[in-house]
Amino acid sequence: MIQLALPWALILLPLPYLVWRFAPPYRRRVEGLRFPFFRRIAEAAGAEPKPGAVVLSRSWLQMAAAIAAWVLIVLALAQPERVGAPVERVKAARDVVLAIDISGSMDTQDFRTPDGQRLQRLAAVKEVVTGFLAQREGDRVALIVFGSKAYVQAPLTEDLDTVSGLLGQTSVGMAGPHTALGDAIGLAIRTFEASEIEQRLLILLSDGSDTASAMSPVNAAEIAASRGVEIHAIGVGDPNARGDARVDLGALRDIAARTGGAYFFADDLEALGRVYDRIDSLAPRETETLSYRPRQSLAHWPLGLAALIVLGTVAVLHLAPRFGARTAARRKAA
Repeated sequence: MIQLALPWALILLPLPYLVWRFAPPYRRRVEGLRFPFFRRIAEAAGAEPKPGAVVLSRSWLQMAAAIAAWVLIVLALAQPERVGAPVERVKAARDVVLAIDISGSMDTQDFRTPDGQRLQRLAAVKEVVTGFLAQREGDRVALIVFGSKAYVQAPLTEDLDTVSGLLGQTSVGMAGPHTALGDAIGLAIRTFEASEIEQRLLILLSDGSDTASAMSPVNAAEIAASRGVEIHAIGVGDPNARGDARVDLGALRDIAARTGGAYFFADDLEALGRVYDRIDSLAPRETETLSYRPRQSLAHWPLGLAALIVLGTVAVLHLAPRFGARTAARRKAA
């Protein structure tokens, strides 16, 4: 479909006529020769003397070219453009960061499948998180993995397949054997700095107490709350275990409470799946759909055509007298 971006420019079309009709004509004084028998010469020639003004006449070709060029120039000023079919773009209305513990204790095989088999903690988490990502269409998701140090595996992106692929390539101990819970929250806060979306959600999954952070998890949670980051903490593992394998449920609960989030505990695969279902109900997916039409300017076409008309008319007016003179000379010679 072709339409005009500035249709009001068409009001300029009658401007040359209005100038010709109402503006005073251009006058120029020139020197002249007066002699007493001018009237006799005029009568002998059969001409009628008029006031000393000469109005140059224009040929039909000049008038037609001028009108066509002016119409095309005004049309170009109106900016004709080709408008394409509507294109819809889904814009994320929420940013989600997944912070997943891959410390040495995540190698423990104490997750129970529905059929009673034992499964590695990280393998169970990967299985459920992959399903969770499949339901996040429209959200931007980032992936952080942490052990002794925290690392960004994937920045905020709508390419959830890539996030799932990067999660599948992680293994226990890649980031060290300890648990830097506070550093993971701090890195998530920095990840959200690139976000302009108000709703920010951090899903923190850990099976151990903080043993390696430079910043305490509680202080990190306070900073997250001041930055508008909501943390949902998920504890996995055995809370009765000792040492690094023990889950600090109190710390996870405190982290979630300080940011207005929720705390969950999952000790088997089915329970972990219910946790993510619960998170979906707490923070339903929100998306913003933007619709636009691609536009391609066509103003260069009338401008180019106007230029060709003007140049062609000038060429014809300059060549026509010469051609006529040559024809006349040939006739005389014949």
